[in-house]
Amino acid sequence: MGDTVVQTIDIEDTGDKPRRFVFVLLNQFTMLCFACAVESLRIANRMSGKQLYAWSIVGEGGETAYCSAGTAFRLDSDFLEVNRDDTIVLCGGIDVANATTKRLLNWVRREARRGVGMGGLCTAGYSLARAGLLDGKRATIHWENQDSFVEEFEDVTLTKSVFVVDGNTFTTAGGTASIDLMLKFIADDHGEQLASAVADQLIYTTIRTDQDTQRLSVPTRIGVRHPKLSAVIQMMEANIEEPISPSILAKDVGMSTRQLERLFRRYLNRSPKRYYMELRLQKARNLLMQTDMSVINVALACGFASPSHFSKCYRAQYSTTPYRERGAQAARLSI
Repeated sequence: MGDTVVQTIDIEDTGDKPRRFVFVLLNQFTMLCFACAVESLRIANRMSGKQLYAWSIVGEGGETAYCSAGTAFRLDSDFLEVNRDDTIVLCGGIDVANATTKRLLNWVRREARRGVGMGGLCTAGYSLARAGLLDGKRATIHWENQDSFVEEFEDVTLTKSVFVVDGNTFTTAGGTASIDLMLKFIADDHGEQLASAVADQLIYTTIRTDQDTQRLSVPTRIGVRHPKLSAVIQMMEANIEEPISPSILAKDVGMSTRQLERLFRRYLNRSPKRYYMELRLQKARNLLMQTDMSVINVALACGFASPSHFSKCYRAQYSTTPYRERGAQAARLSI
């Protein structure tokens, strides 16, 4: 987007102050999520010819925050008392558990008690949940963090939506979902015409709503469009803790067990049992890397009745044991 003159969108001048967003950059936040949000607001100002939105960037220490790509961002201030009509936006990324400090939690709880609207981009939904601000509410988080989130926060209704707004809290799944959320805010504040104009400037051809899911469909992910194969994989993904036998999976889609075996061999070059095991082990790896759950509880959550069997399967898949995997992860995060 250059400095060319653009036709502005007529917005009724209400005389109101700009709506202010306070972006909180957590350690190792995802730059894409933050940039998508800020750029959407900046373009709304540009396309309207008015300062509809203002923002400040804060973080613990008030000096510098580093994104997951290693780039340093200068902060406007440390945590501050915001105006009640401001909106706080936590920006998360890698290792959000360590980035969610006691000082951050105390601050967001205090501001929430004052009635300030608050949300989390990418993994920052975890920080809001740790603060207790999502209890009894709907929320979303990046799909890679969903398994660990469900295990830790039973009082939150987790969805697979690209974003969720529930009362005065909101969460996004990460990536470009920040654009969709900000376009919703812009449309609610100033109309669909301005939101569409902002999307055009961003070359954003499909505006998603909170009804859209964040992951690609099963056929798109596996590169195969076969309705019965997709149905079986969906059942597998929904039943990790208590795996379903291949015979029952086959029966549920109107096939014999042998037909199901041939279907998986033809399209995925592995048996249904092997594919199911890989799904369970992937969830186990997510839980080991992202939670403090014991290895035994991780095993149970992924359908393994025996810790020794879990360890044997894990080693065969990842060439290391669950215990060593967790130790290696802790070592990487301490660097």
